[in-house]
Amino acid sequence: MGKNLDAKCKQCRRIGEKLLLKGERCSSAKCAMVKRNYPPGFHGPKGKKRLTDYGLQLIEKQKARRYYGLTEGQFKISFDKVQRKGGDVGINFLKFLEMRLDNVIYRSGIASSRTLARQLVNHGHFKINDRKVNIPSYQVKVGQVIKIKKSSLNNKYFKMLPEKLKSLASEQKSWLGTDAKELSVKVLHEPRIQDLPLNIKTHMIIEYYSK
Repeated sequence: MGKNLDAKCKQCRRIGEKLLLKGERCSSAKCAMVKRNYPPGFHGPKGKKRLTDYGLQLIEKQKARRYYGLTEGQFKISFDKVQRKGGDVGINFLKFLEMRLDNVIYRSGIASSRTLARQLVNHGHFKINDRKVNIPSYQVKVGQVIKIKKSSLNNKYFKMLPEKLKSLASEQKSWLGTDAKELSVKVLHEPRIQDLPLNIKTHMIIEYYSK
């Protein structure tokens, strides 16, 4: 399955939840889920359809996939990798997705959305332990330090970043250490259960892929 070209606001409305796909706009009154909290369609709001168990599992899988901005293939490959390792597949799967480089950039506050974080990574703006990495799916490890390349500091996006990071200091995830002065992020430890998104029902995703 290729890249999802649907408007981001329509993706949220179709799922019925905010997926935070458009950064700061999602927290404002302009958010489509505030103005039109019903599925997209020509005929406007309708009553909710009664879904089968399979339908509910499919929606949960689609929600998680769009939340992290992955294609169907990327999402399934990630799930299979985690499942082969055993343990609590649901929690380990969310940890795996949270430790993606693009997600860490987003969680640190450097990028306002995962889409922007992925774009910044693809353009080669970051180094991990002084080594350039431009792969959004890269699995960041505990203790690694992510820094913005010196040659990228003149980019207009990064010039206002120190002040932005200072204002977001109280909102930073506890498993990440963000240095607003050095413009760096250190992974302090793996995400704990309280750090994982509570709106994703991983048992339904497991049931979907077990069929």
